[in-house]
Amino acid sequence: MKAKKLTGEKAAEYIKDGMIIGLGTGSTAYYAIKKVGEMARNGLKVKAVPTSKETADLAAEEGIDLVELADVKSLDLTIDGADEVDPDFNLIKGGGGALLREKIVASAADKLIIVVDESKLVEYLGVFPLPVEITPFSWQYTRRMIEKFSCSSVIRKNDKDFFVTDNGNYILDCNFEKIKDPVKLTVELNKLPGVVENGIFAEMAEIVVVGYNDGHIEVLEK
Repeated sequence: MKAKKLTGEKAAEYIKDGMIIGLGTGSTAYYAIKKVGEMARNGLKVKAVPTSKETADLAAEEGIDLVELADVKSLDLTIDGADEVDPDFNLIKGGGGALLREKIVASAADKLIIVVDESKLVEYLGVFPLPVEITPFSWQYTRRMIEKFSCSSVIRKNDKDFFVTDNGNYILDCNFEKIKDPVKLTVELNKLPGVVENGIFAEMAEIVVVGYNDGHIEVLEK
């Protein structure tokens, strides 16, 4: 938890007065949002686009001025977490279920800053199951099409009920074990009818802030 707090607060240092920023979802992004709230209360003028209802609620509690992505031309930067980061800064995201909105907001940003603890650094993506957001309509068929890519999958649930995203969709958690070509896989998955988006964020991140349990931080830049 200490590493997450340090990385979240470090990432907030990139925010300057007058910026329009994206705020991610998850346990590490939480600390960045808390820090931005503190900075806003101390006079920082900033507007933010949240990537989930959860993030919107937290940011509002912190007194951060929220705006809709539709109402701005672009974002100066987005701060978000990740479930895995490979050496080329490709990511798996979506453990919190907000991958579609996270990818839209990330794509609108001039700079994507990822905050993680050391456990999220991997040689290859895929040990963490890849979240794929799918439409509820005939989701079983979509699942069969996805599993042709040599993976197994589990429909995500909240207790006994299916997990439903902020967009009203389901999530399949897909076990690929090792994803050797993230760019190719993300394109192929998104071609499938019924797939809304997948959790591979390929060639999007520019800065990765890594927190270590011993208390030090490493800033990796492409």
